[in-house]
Amino acid sequence: MEAVRTWTSDWRYPTTLLCIYGFFSTVKPLEPFLIPYLTGPDKNLTTEQVNNQIFPVWTYSYLSVLVPVFLLTDWLRYKPVVVFQCVTLFITTAMLLWTESVPAMQAMQFFYGVVTASEVAYFSYIYSVIDLTRYRKVTSYSRSVQLLGYTVGSVLGQVLVSFSLMSYNNILVFTLVLIAIALLASFLLPMPQKSMFFHRTRTGQKTVMDGIKRHVDETVDVSEHTTRSNVSLEEIGRNEKEAEGEETQDDAGNRQEEKGPKVEDVEEAVGAESCSQVLLQLWRDFIQCYSSRQLLYWSVWWAMATCGYNQTVNYVQVLWEHVQPSQNFSIYNGGVEAVSNLLSAATAYGIGFTEVKWEQWGELALGGFSGLGAAALFLMTFISNIWVCYTGYVIFKSLYMLLITIAMYQIAVDLSMERYALVFGANNFAALVLQTIITSIVVDSGGLGLPIIPQFTIYASYFSVIAVLFSLRGLFTIWRVRRRNKESTPPERNGSDSNNHRF
Repeated sequence: MEAVRTWTSDWRYPTTLLCIYGFFSTVKPLEPFLIPYLTGPDKNLTTEQVNNQIFPVWTYSYLSVLVPVFLLTDWLRYKPVVVFQCVTLFITTAMLLWTESVPAMQAMQFFYGVVTASEVAYFSYIYSVIDLTRYRKVTSYSRSVQLLGYTVGSVLGQVLVSFSLMSYNNILVFTLVLIAIALLASFLLPMPQKSMFFHRTRTGQKTVMDGIKRHVDETVDVSEHTTRSNVSLEEIGRNEKEAEGEETQDDAGNRQEEKGPKVEDVEEAVGAESCSQVLLQLWRDFIQCYSSRQLLYWSVWWAMATCGYNQTVNYVQVLWEHVQPSQNFSIYNGGVEAVSNLLSAATAYGIGFTEVKWEQWGELALGGFSGLGAAALFLMTFISNIWVCYTGYVIFKSLYMLLITIAMYQIAVDLSMERYALVFGANNFAALVLQTIITSIVVDSGGLGLPIIPQFTIYASYFSVIAVLFSLRGLFTIWRVRRRNKESTPPERNGSDSNNHRF
């Protein structure tokens, strides 16, 4: 009995349970084959119904619950929302299995929007129950098991479908069993005693740049884990809490000299704060953060690109189905998703080892690589070859993960962890608002209700506009930096150079 109490009080206990939850809740073998399932004999829905009536509901649901769920997650201290997310995921999968009508599928998409918005609880929970010194390690664990779950799910789905080992319905039953295991793990999680905003502790001002650099490889999962979510608020909790463990060397040294190295000695307990106090502080930080013009430019790209990325990932299966109908040909959606996940992870991870002055060249990189992404989308749209579509998708996804990592670098510099969380959340909320506008006009049957080819033509053109804007901005930034460098050159050196040129 004593051994059990010792184990449950150790940091490995909640970390292990959360990793079990993260793995089993993300193994979704059917997800890469969602369109073939919905439009096949199991559901008998048309591509137009799925594209124009069912999928848009996810965007509306996600936007409507995003902010309330984020605040409730912090107020309820994470665990209840983790359990709620798993229950909602079970309901979503059950509805996908046992219901067939368009309204039922729309309700399923609404619940899935709630699931996506609730993922912030998963990434925030672990940092409220362990010591600051363990943040780096547990972040690696929690993110790695999710990437493993997404990849295993895609590969498993491809194997089951390609070798006809299970029907689509049986795959969903198997998924329900996995979710039930995740639900059991969520119930066993210990209840945290603190949270980021409403039940917080303060350890002084910190920056998050080092934490972002260490975990650049972990940015990939956010959007890649599912065709319905891209970069959402799920990473807010991770980056917020990673940042709590990062102190400048001077501050850390002073604290150790005065009070010793223990985390408990440097934390100032703060009681539960009212909602009005939290919102007021968030608003003040919001105004101060976006008063920086450079941060504003990077945030504009973040919101615009994330919006376009989400739309592309959400509807790419419809394009694949249009190019090569699954009823007539073998499809490899699961394998492509697995490859894109791993390549995106490697691409983002590699950024951490590059020596580039992103403050000078970053905006031009945003424009140039956005242009390559637009070219990949145009090829996917107008060349009716499934392998071109698959290749273009992998390239597009990898480029986005590369650029969003660079954007995270630039925005994270010199921001405290609370302000970085705020900027991260505001940027993704803005992206979701833009996505909702595009969905309601372009995709929704209540708007234009365009077919998939015109849709992707618009998405490719959208990224072309982003590429032009930020390429011009990047060229201007480089010209301004070089001009400033010339103006700062000492006069004596200029005179010496002039004499050399004359003679």
